Amino acid sequence: MQSISAQNVVDLLLDAVCVVDADSRVVFVSPAFERIFGYTPEEAVGMRMLDLVHPGDLSATEQQVQRVMSGSPQLQFENRYVRKDGAIVDILWTARWLPDRQLRVAVAHDITQRKRTESMHAAMYAISAAAHTAAGLPELLEQIHHIIADRIAHVAFSVALRDQHGTVGVRYRAAPGSVEQASPIHRQEEAWCAEVMRQGTSMRRTLQGSATDLRTDPEALYWLGVPLPATDQPLGALMLQGRVGRDNQSEQARELLEFVAAQVAMVIERTQMHERLRHMAQYDQLTRLPNRALFYDRLQIAVARARREQTQLALLFIDLDRFKEVNDTLGHTMGDRLLQGVAQRLQDCVRGSDTVARLGGDEFVVLLEGMPCGESPEPMAQKMLTAFSQPFELERTTLHIQPSIGIALYPDHGTHESVLLSRADEAMYTAKRGGGNRSFLYPGGLGGQCDAPPLN
Repeated sequence: MQSISAQNVVDLLLDAVCVVDADSRVVFVSPAFERIFGYTPEEAVGMRMLDLVHPGDLSATEQQVQRVMSGSPQLQFENRYVRKDGAIVDILWTARWLPDRQLRVAVAHDITQRKRTESMHAAMYAISAAAHTAAGLPELLEQIHHIIADRIAHVAFSVALRDQHGTVGVRYRAAPGSVEQASPIHRQEEAWCAEVMRQGTSMRRTLQGSATDLRTDPEALYWLGVPLPATDQPLGALMLQGRVGRDNQSEQARELLEFVAAQVAMVIERTQMHERLRHMAQYDQLTRLPNRALFYDRLQIAVARARREQTQLALLFIDLDRFKEVNDTLGHTMGDRLLQGVAQRLQDCVRGSDTVARLGGDEFVVLLEGMPCGESPEPMAQKMLTAFSQPFELERTTLHIQPSIGIALYPDHGTHESVLLSRADEAMYTAKRGGGNRSFLYPGGLGGQCDAPPLN
């Protein structure tokens, strides 16, 4: 052992030994410095170590340098450096100041792989947590974007998914506020995503510049696409756009996206299933309109809003005249298609803020909100009657169907949801007994006052 010099031991260390002066300028580094930082010892001497620190860690590193130089040895300080090739490395430092020599001696231990593994596991945990906190798919995709953005610098991030018809479309696209907004490339982006899904493997494509230019052009862009695995075919793809010459993180990005892709796919599938179940519980499966339960919830909210804002709302209860004859003579399939046509025609009559719902059978209801006091809903009812004067063309069959419409107003005809719905229903039967194809306003309305009377 006495024959082995200290210099030989230093040269054999996997960690890098660094000696810098008071200005952090390199005086000596061991051979391991090149493996960790990319610079040979000859290149490193004279360089300023603080110039290699990742910009995000510079302030904390400068503070730590001052503590070490004040006489406090450092054993567990972590920061990031930019290698010669642009890659980011994580370093665990042990350092102390030699006041008699006016030099700082430090040992750099490369913990990049450990930090990357920790980051990936943290990403998986965060994605799992997002699955339980996100209110729906849009919020989930946004949270996934933030989880990726915290770990990989990028210009843009997209999530493309396959819909129930097999069509691939971008469902989420964003860029972090700290970087330049990417120019939209929607068609190329979707085509690229479709190719990633078809191949079923991660793919990287440069968007500009030749292979030679990319090494020298810091603004050259690339797309990285990673499929979201599913049982039969990919569910979609995660796509990240970055700069080739900036931070050189494309392989880290690929590793991270491939690592989390399976969990992201599982979380998205579970979220989509919950949304489908929620939709089935709240919407009529035939017409895609709100069902009775969802409509009643909306009516309760609308009544509370009208009471608070002292406005009027109207309920139009709609029943189709002689609809049973369609089912009896043409069959239930034709009746179902007619109901779908009726739903569409009613939606075409109202505003986007109004609600059209199917209560069941051939009964529909329309909720008109935000009406000024004293305004009559009968012009809307007449608009619907006019719309139904046109026949329905279904599978080469022309059908004439007319509605009977009953109308009730808040607060004139009631201040409770069930009362309003009951009185609109009564008004509808009055219209039907009058021969149908007409509207009837429940008696005693349009007093012009929106002050709510006592609940009835």
